[in-house]
Amino acid sequence: MPLTILHVSQPVDGGVARVVTDLVRGQAADGHRVLLACPAGGSLAGAARAVGAEWLPWAAVRAPGIGLSGEVAALRALVAEAHPQLVHLHSAKAGLAGRLALRGVFPTVFQPHAWSFAALTGPMAVLGRAWERYATRWSDRLLCVSEAERAEGTAAGLRGRWAVVPNGVDLDRFDPVRLPLQEQAREMLGLGGAANDGPLAVCVGRLCRQKGQDVLLQAWSGVPGAVPGARLALVGDGPDRAELEALALALPSPGSVVFAGRTDDPRDWYAAADLVVLPSRWEGMALVPLEAMASSCPVLLTDVAGARESLAPGESPVPVENSDALRAALVDRLADPVACLRVGAAARARMVAHHDVRVTRARIAELYREVLEERRVPTPSVSGTSKSLTARKSD
Repeated sequence: MPLTILHVSQPVDGGVARVVTDLVRGQAADGHRVLLACPAGGSLAGAARAVGAEWLPWAAVRAPGIGLSGEVAALRALVAEAHPQLVHLHSAKAGLAGRLALRGVFPTVFQPHAWSFAALTGPMAVLGRAWERYATRWSDRLLCVSEAERAEGTAAGLRGRWAVVPNGVDLDRFDPVRLPLQEQAREMLGLGGAANDGPLAVCVGRLCRQKGQDVLLQAWSGVPGAVPGARLALVGDGPDRAELEALALALPSPGSVVFAGRTDDPRDWYAAADLVVLPSRWEGMALVPLEAMASSCPVLLTDVAGARESLAPGESPVPVENSDALRAALVDRLADPVACLRVGAAARARMVAHHDVRVTRARIAELYREVLEERRVPTPSVSGTSKSLTARKSD
C-alpha cells in the first residue's frame, strides 16, 4: 500500500544529503508519496525534488540555538498539514526538533548518522547523552548504519528499539566502467601533465573538525619527502577552510596540497585518486569510503564507527587523531600504486556484495512496515491543532 512518508533533514549537504536522496528516489519509484522538510541551500532540496519528492521548506540552522522553539513550531505546522503515516528524522538537529515537535504522535524513525554527543565535550556531552536517552520514548526505532554506532548508543545509556541497516551506494552510478580513466579524470580536474603524474590522495568531505583534515595535514608533512610527487586534494568546503589553508601553507611542500572546493559529484575525484583517505574523528558509517570503493578506489580510514564494517577482513583502520600512524599508512599505500589498483578491485566486489543501495532501501521498507504494524492504530487526526501534536503516544 502506498504510504505518505515525511523525511526531515538538517544538514542539507554531504553524505547525509546523498543518503536521503537515494532513499527518496527509491521510495518515490515504489509509488509512495514522499515529502522532505529541510532548509533551502545545499544540494538536498533540489536533488530530492528531481527524484520525485515534494519539498517542504523548513528554516532550521545546523546547530541548536535560540531559534529552536521556532524551528519546532514550524515543523509541527508542516507535519499537521502533511499528515504523514511515518516520519523519518535524519541527523542530530532534525532528531532534536522533530521529536520535540512530534512527541510520538506519528510513527517516528530517528537515524542519527553519528551521535550528537560524539561531537561534544564536557557538560555539553553529558547534556547530549541525557537528551538522547530521554528522546528514545519518542522514537519507534533508532536506526543505525553500523553495529558500532549502535554500540556507542547503548554505551551512552540509550534504551530504545534498535535497527541496523548499513549504508548503501548506487552501484550503477559508481560503476568504474562508467567513470573516466585516471589520466582523463586528472586532466578534467586540472591535475594532469607530465610534471604531475605522482600518486594522488583525495579527501572528500566537509572541512570541519569531525572530518579530521587538520590531522591529515599534520600527517602529510612527511609524505612528499618519502613518496616523490605525491599530492593531496581536499575536496569540500566548510567552516575550517581558512585554518586548514594556513596549516597547508606551513608544510614543507605546500604545493603538494590542493584545495578543490565543494563538489556535488565526487566521481571524477574517485577516478583520479590512487587512494581516498578519510581521517574522521567520528562517524556512523561514512558514505564517501563506500562510494570510493564502489568506484574501485582503495580507502584509508580512521577507526571510527562503521570503518571496520566497511573494510574487507584483514584491512585495518588507523587510530583516530594519530598523525604518525596516518603518515606511515599514507606512505605505505601511495608508494605502491599497483597494490592500490589490486585493493581497489577487491573493494568494488565487496560493495557489490554488502552495500547495494537497493538492499538498503528494501530493509528500510521492511522496518517501516514493522513500525506501522506495531502501532495498529490510524495516524491521529491533528486538524491543524497543536494539542494533538503534543500528546504522548499511548502504546
